[in-house]
Amino acid sequence: MPNQKLTRILSIDGGGIRGIIPGQILVALEEKLQKMDNNPEARLSEYFDLIAGTSTGGILTCIYLCPSEADPLKPRFSAKDAVELYLDRGDEIFDVSFWQKVRSAGGITDEKYDESNLEEALEDYLDELWLSDLVKPSLITSYDIKNRKGHFFKSHRAKNDKSYNFKVREAARATSAAPTYFEVARVKSQTNTVYPLIDGGVFVNNPALCAYSEARTTRFDSSRNKPKAAEMAILSIGTGNEDESYQYKKAKDWGAIQWIVPIIDIMMSGVSQTVDYQLKQIYDAVGRPKQYLRISPDLGDADTKMDNASMKNLKALKQAGIDNAKKYDKELTDFAKILIANK
Repeated sequence: MPNQKLTRILSIDGGGIRGIIPGQILVALEEKLQKMDNNPEARLSEYFDLIAGTSTGGILTCIYLCPSEADPLKPRFSAKDAVELYLDRGDEIFDVSFWQKVRSAGGITDEKYDESNLEEALEDYLDELWLSDLVKPSLITSYDIKNRKGHFFKSHRAKNDKSYNFKVREAARATSAAPTYFEVARVKSQTNTVYPLIDGGVFVNNPALCAYSEARTTRFDSSRNKPKAAEMAILSIGTGNEDESYQYKKAKDWGAIQWIVPIIDIMMSGVSQTVDYQLKQIYDAVGRPKQYLRISPDLGDADTKMDNASMKNLKALKQAGIDNAKKYDKELTDFAKILIANK
């Protein structure tokens, strides 16, 4: 093993309401860490040096890293608190009024959902916090449609540079501004620079490789150098395997309208699979395959749609998360040992 402690990274994919699945898996991991480390009050973020997320994963990242009101160096929310956002407010966030249906023609001529319910939920959790207030380094993805490039919210940069500092709720809103679902986010930095941003899932639905790259350029504390691959441990969690296939006979004559939903699905799953392949190659090459764990959960009885927040599907998503935590119990236990040993 390297002489210095491993830099521990958590990465969470995008996937709308399906964020319940990784959220529930991380509830199980937090409970496992509490028992194994003999600390019933332990929080997930205490065992990671960097947390990265796209879209729904970005929202979870923000919640995990919120500071406690009693101690700004300690996290406020448990993993269970984080997933409750979806279970308690998911039906409101993905609620579409009759007039919104008419006005948007079901999401064809305008965004499908009114963003006000999402913004209200984010404000209730994240209040007026700035990125610089977060308890650990973070990487939250979005895409700048004006400048045509990825935009990364970085709490560790925000602590020393006001141009990187944004309200946490605005970062969460931007990373989840999925085209056709929610209106483009307009966010303003502490230096009053305005950015028009959309969901990071359009180019990096699995942010694990971005998190790896960010860690390579970051010195996390004075006792550690900037880590190389062999000096990192990465846990990457998806939001559910897609099993829907598209047949040639149907797809060959599709136009723009028919391709909207399939292309988003293909783009998101394809990017995630590519990133997983690249990281496996990196960790195999340095002889540390156990320091990279990718969990691609099964959806079980849950719907593949990113916006199905019916009570039936919310329950199915929660159960899928519980089932996948059991399925990957040994892998999570082994990874928990790594997290604790490098605390």
